[in-house]
Amino acid sequence: MKREIKRAYQQLMDVNRQTTAKKLDFIFWDKDLEQLTSAINHQIDLTAQAVAIKRRKEAELKQAIANISHDIRTPLTSILGYIQFLEREDLSTDTKQQYTMIIKRGAGRLKDLLEDFFELSLIESPDYLLQPEKIKINHLILETLADFYEQFKQSHLEPTIHIPTEDITVIADSSAMKRVVENLVLNTIKHAKADIVIRLEQQPKLVRLIISNQVEAFFEEDMHSLFQRFYKVDKTRTGQQGAGLGLAIAKSLMTKMDGQLYAQLTANHLSIVCEWPIQKE
Repeated sequence: MKREIKRAYQQLMDVNRQTTAKKLDFIFWDKDLEQLTSAINHQIDLTAQAVAIKRRKEAELKQAIANISHDIRTPLTSILGYIQFLEREDLSTDTKQQYTMIIKRGAGRLKDLLEDFFELSLIESPDYLLQPEKIKINHLILETLADFYEQFKQSHLEPTIHIPTEDITVIADSSAMKRVVENLVLNTIKHAKADIVIRLEQQPKLVRLIISNQVEAFFEEDMHSLFQRFYKVDKTRTGQQGAGLGLAIAKSLMTKMDGQLYAQLTANHLSIVCEWPIQKE
């Protein structure tokens, strides 16, 4: 027994020194020793999982910092460049107005980026509390969609909408719910090519909102990162407006409301699915 304990100790030290990833084993059979070894091996598994999560979080943080640095630097560089142009004395009034508008757009992008980043940080804080209440989800979705009429028109998109007329009630925060729907619709308008379908369904145990649209150059690997902060399908980050925070904000709000937000890819159609559980009174 003493030799087996020394052997287990040596194995554990090898694991701690990371000279081996092999779990502990034993030769001398003893019920208590077997239980101890099993518990130690379980702790080794938990430690390995924690290390993997830590490394993934560190990688995500580094990528997020790189992305936000890029998204801030691009409009800031443009603003500084056009300010230098404005300092020239030989510019016409029309040219000055044109440069001023470009500077305003760049400043607006910076403002939107910082506001989205602040909002996401606030939502993910443990102190951020929602006010759940009974919400008629079908009415809220229709009201929100009406606000996007002009944007759909300007983008030459005509969504097919299937929203039941009878009341569908869920327990949620109305402001957070509206924000989720707004972000999903904005994301759809940015990326949809055609065939937008917005559908609300009531299932026995949940309410499901599905927004689907035809997409191009969208791959399965994009599905795993779609709701990460600062993620953009355009890897060069040059062909898309926004900071890539809209879906991350929606995901965080849905989690706060005990709901789910996920994506499905079928052929060349992407579906974003929101699910709220139906709570019995």
